[in-house]
Amino acid sequence: MGFKVSLLSHTPEPEKVVATAAKLCYSNTSVENIFDRLDDEAIKNFLSFLVEIGHQSPLEHVSFTFGIEGVSRSFTHQLVRHRIASYSQQSQRYVRLDGFEYVIPPSIEEDEELKTIFEDTMREIARTYRVLTEKLQEKHRAAFVSKGFSDKEAFKRAEKMAIEDARYVLPNACETKIIMTMNARELLHFFGERCCNRAQWEIRSVADKILEIVKEVAPNIFRFAGPKCIKLGYCPEGKFSCGEFEQVKKKYLGKREKDENN
Repeated sequence: MGFKVSLLSHTPEPEKVVATAAKLCYSNTSVENIFDRLDDEAIKNFLSFLVEIGHQSPLEHVSFTFGIEGVSRSFTHQLVRHRIASYSQQSQRYVRLDGFEYVIPPSIEEDEELKTIFEDTMREIARTYRVLTEKLQEKHRAAFVSKGFSDKEAFKRAEKMAIEDARYVLPNACETKIIMTMNARELLHFFGERCCNRAQWEIRSVADKILEIVKEVAPNIFRFAGPKCIKLGYCPEGKFSCGEFEQVKKKYLGKREKDENN
């Protein structure tokens, strides 16, 4: 199963909101008249001006909320390092994961021998998780019954305690889902870090998909979005560079130039 990214919600008219904030910063217009003469062309000009001078604080007034599923725990461990954001992730403490789905890295997927080893391991982990859950649940259920709890209440409490400890055997490959909210400024930072060729393949794929989505909603805000080298004109990774700047430039700026010419 491949990953899926859905835009669940976003600030209405995001580019107009950002342009309005910028207009307030650079003119003596009153709040009551802030929308006067703020047509599409004026909005585009304000946004181009912000990009040119690097004034990014107005971008913080708009946010985007995404639903992301079919991704691994390895992915979400990296994602939540972007701290200027809000996250709600499926809990392994409350959701029982018998027969869990998992993400297979492409380098393993393409090799039949490695794929077999990987899938056999996942099945064994699933079996171990199931056994641990069942045995822990019975252990805790008996303890609760001995304390006077009803069978129904004892079962409920025991199951929660069982999966809370059994989850320790679950792998980073375990599939999960998460809801993420970021403002536009943090999204630009996110793209700068995670669209880079040096980013791990899974989070790079998700970042590219999110960028594709937000460009449909706010093309002027995310006009130059992408890895850091796109804005800088060179790779800042030094000896760790992927060495493919021209290809990366074509991937991100080439598509933008094509869209603008259409």
